[in-house]
Amino acid sequence: MQEILVNKVAQSGLITIKLEDWFPKQDMLELDIKQFLFHGLILKEKDYRESMAQLDWSQYQDKVLCVYCSTDAIIPVWAYMLIAVHSEAFVDSVYFGTKESYIRHYYSIQIGQLDVTPYVEGRLVIKGCGDLPVPASAYMDLTARLVPVAKSIFYGEPCSTVPVFKQKKNI
Repeated sequence: MQEILVNKVAQSGLITIKLEDWFPKQDMLELDIKQFLFHGLILKEKDYRESMAQLDWSQYQDKVLCVYCSTDAIIPVWAYMLIAVHSEAFVDSVYFGTKESYIRHYYSIQIGQLDVTPYVEGRLVIKGCGDLPVPASAYMDLTARLVPVAKSIFYGEPCSTVPVFKQKKNI
């Protein structure tokens, strides 16, 4: 007698959501303006403007340019504005902050625009442990977005999940 194998995961009705699939497709590069400061701390306007004019902006062609300062220098707002002016013809977009903060921001926007209709009354698994650096904030934001509509939310893989949320039954 041959035993029939049954894929219980496939029959479970679980909907898997892979946040990794939403990772930004655009290449991201960082620009630390510390390198344009005198002793890494003082912005000299004339020198800074010259540096901006001489910088090879083509290296940022079609990329997301993440601009930040890694020192505790006081940077006037116009210094960041000048980067936006010089980079505009080259970059896909310019972002104030690090690559890591850009990724958090990107996920926040994607999750905020998510159509939750396909997940209404769904048994959802938010997949974890991937190859891309999906921020923890994305998991939290997605969960908060889905709790009002989901029947249940799990974290992990469909074959091995951690329960996170279960809709209370109305009596």
